[in-house]
Amino acid sequence: MPLIDGHGRKHDYLRISVTDRCNLRCLYCMDADGIDQTSHSAILSYEDIVKVVSAGAELGINKIRLTGGEPLVRKDLVELIRKITAVPGIKDLAMTTNGTLLPHYAAELKGAGLNRVNISLDSLNPVKYRSITRCGELHDALEGIEAALQYDLKPVKLNTVLMKGINDDEVLDFLHLACEKPLHIRFIEYMPIGDHDHGYSNHYLPLDHIRATAKNAGLTLTPVPLPGGAGPAESYSITGGKGTIGLIHPISKHFCSTCNRLRLTPEGSLKACLYWQDEEPVQPFINDKKALQALIKKVLNSKPAEHQMDADGKCGAVKPGKMRTMSRTGG
Repeated sequence: MPLIDGHGRKHDYLRISVTDRCNLRCLYCMDADGIDQTSHSAILSYEDIVKVVSAGAELGINKIRLTGGEPLVRKDLVELIRKITAVPGIKDLAMTTNGTLLPHYAAELKGAGLNRVNISLDSLNPVKYRSITRCGELHDALEGIEAALQYDLKPVKLNTVLMKGINDDEVLDFLHLACEKPLHIRFIEYMPIGDHDHGYSNHYLPLDHIRATAKNAGLTLTPVPLPGGAGPAESYSITGGKGTIGLIHPISKHFCSTCNRLRLTPEGSLKACLYWQDEEPVQPFINDKKALQALIKKVLNSKPAEHQMDADGKCGAVKPGKMRTMSRTGG
């Protein structure tokens, strides 16, 4: 029986945050000083992650995405990838990364069974990139993108959070990049995740800005199927271009009605929705597959019809001081 929630949505996708640690400090993800890191002993072990994946796979989960934090800062991630790809029923394994460590690991990741990557890249300007990440170097991320292309971790998608007054003047540069290289650039509306994010209201910008920029530049956007399967993005080709453009509207155009994902946090809590605080720990049931499967169904059955975030950054489901940062939830 497939995993169907109370609103008729089929769930076949699990996003696993393997760590809350990161080698960058992106302004929308955490404070400049970082986070109070979860101790290693409290992080879900690889063995236990595989137990959750195995339980979910028997219920119809067939797509896995590894996230963080930055997943590649966790030791021996390649071994986890090998274990997950060996689970019967898992058809697709992807990873979201900032790309800066990919030149060191891309060959091993591909060999272990990783299918594809999404790389976070919010600026093509070295000074601005360092400002957004607070410590990163653009050339490291660009080398990571080239490594992903070289080792066929495709389709290579770039996740670009659109921020008014920060990178909205670079949209045309990103559009030209999609013309020049076989990259799939997905612009994402700025989402206020975590209580540290006090600048959201000053930087939110609807993605109509992307279409307007393309039109003013004489670039034609034509709807096309999503690269690499289903997802929340509206996908477009650019006439003569090698890549595509994607628009993801979590705020202005909820895609909740088609949501197919559950989330597993670094310390092992299952969440049904990024914006809702409800979560259930897996550890008490980790050695009992039937109990784990019952927990997965319980979390799924509690999933709301939609999140309540609006363009003002207000969310009825979030209590002050309680919302996880993105690094603690998983992008």
